[in-house]
Amino acid sequence: MFVQILLFILDAVCGFMTLALLVRFAMQWARVPFRNPLGQFIVAVTDWMVRPVRRLIPGLFGLDMASLFLAWLWQVAYQGIALGFSGVLAAVSPAPTFVVALLALLEVAKIGLYLVIGAVIVSAVFSWVNPHAPLAGVFNTLTQPLLRPFRRFIPPVGGVDLSPLALLLVLQIALVVLDGLRRSILPLMLVS
Repeated sequence: MFVQILLFILDAVCGFMTLALLVRFAMQWARVPFRNPLGQFIVAVTDWMVRPVRRLIPGLFGLDMASLFLAWLWQVAYQGIALGFSGVLAAVSPAPTFVVALLALLEVAKIGLYLVIGAVIVSAVFSWVNPHAPLAGVFNTLTQPLLRPFRRFIPPVGGVDLSPLALLLVLQIALVVLDGLRRSILPLMLVS
């Protein structure tokens, strides 16, 4: 029971830090200004670890690779600890280490997909309820590049934009694929 509680707390902390780092990455990718409550919160939570790592890992094509690397590192730490407590990682060898790194990468991708799903839903709600809310512009800027390809092919129906629904469908399919990949990787731990 103690191990379950410890893993729950570690999952919450590592998941939160991964999400915060992915939000920082996404805001910089979409060129969202950080002069808003969400941006200020994200900077306050992540700046202490991103700034030193930026000296070692520079940006690439305008992308904040330090934030992305740190998000992955938080998940490597959690996956390693969780698998260690489960007894799967009995010995340190290259095969389990590679599998942990791969599982962490899949987990970062899953959290990233959930981030996009949440941003699309919040953006849609803002557009219906209060399109002039202070954070509405942040979510619109985050989701516009992702919705643009769908809007080319899906015209508004009765004045309602259905492109968020199409994007959410694609994101759900991507989550199913990630889950399948994770299930296919886990047996490799038992073989190693």
